[in-house]
Amino acid sequence: MEVFDDENAPLFTVGQVAEMLSLKQAFLRRIDELRVVSPQRSAGRQRRYTLVEIRVIQQVASMADEGMTMPAIRRIIELEQQLAEVARQRDELAARLSEASEERSRLTQQLRFLLAEGSRDRSAE
Repeated sequence: MEVFDDENAPLFTVGQVAEMLSLKQAFLRRIDELRVVSPQRSAGRQRRYTLVEIRVIQQVASMADEGMTMPAIRRIIELEQQLAEVARQRDELAARLSEASEERSRLTQQLRFLLAEGSRDRSAE
């Protein structure tokens, strides 16, 4: 996978993100301080944002423009992340359940076959 194809690669600086989203760098630093969005740090301790974080920052900026407080925004983002994780777990469990159901059907067919074979063997005696 190319680094530019990875949405979770920390590629963008504060200045780049501020310019992309027409935001002040101070706003980005503030949402980091409040742990609304916490970007990784480079070896030189500079913030580096991922594409995923940039999308979250867009959402944060929109909610802030609507008058929401940062603690409220942080809580909404936390809940959305928890919901996404629960949905991921649900999908994983559904896939495992489907696999188990398919295995059960396969084993049931195999058992029926073996029972039929046993019945034929007994009736041939």
